[in-house]
Amino acid sequence: MKYNRFNRILLAVDDSPCTEKAIAYAKDLAQEFNSILALITVIPPTSPASYGADPLLGQQPIIVPEVAQIQLEATQKYLNELAAEFNSANEVFTFNKVGNIRDEILETATQWAADLIIIGSNGRTGFEHFISGSVSESVIRKASCPVLVVPNKCD
Repeated sequence: MKYNRFNRILLAVDDSPCTEKAIAYAKDLAQEFNSILALITVIPPTSPASYGADPLLGQQPIIVPEVAQIQLEATQKYLNELAAEFNSANEVFTFNKVGNIRDEILETATQWAADLIIIGSNGRTGFEHFISGSVSESVIRKASCPVLVVPNKCD
């Protein structure tokens, strides 16, 4: 049996144009290595809405659970459609998570025993990078497997 370095590839995706280039790389690598592929997307937790809530009157902000459910359903639909495009992969799994993006990617990579993480980067620099940080950078720093960052300037 031939040793395959990238048996299990975890591809972090969202529905932004920045992801398209990372998807193309994942398709090529999955075909080249006959890999099992997992797609992950992470939704940040729904923040409370302060509409109609007055803190001076002791009213608390509200969280509408339907919003979170709609987001989960929409992202699962996106993942299912994307998974269908990976006909060259040996097998495709999907992970639809809610939480901190970096933490969820790293936790899934560990639990799923990924050999490679592929993630896109929007190429922000300077002040934009300072303000927003970089998910790809923080994944690189904490990952226990190789990380392929696919740069894509999509502004």
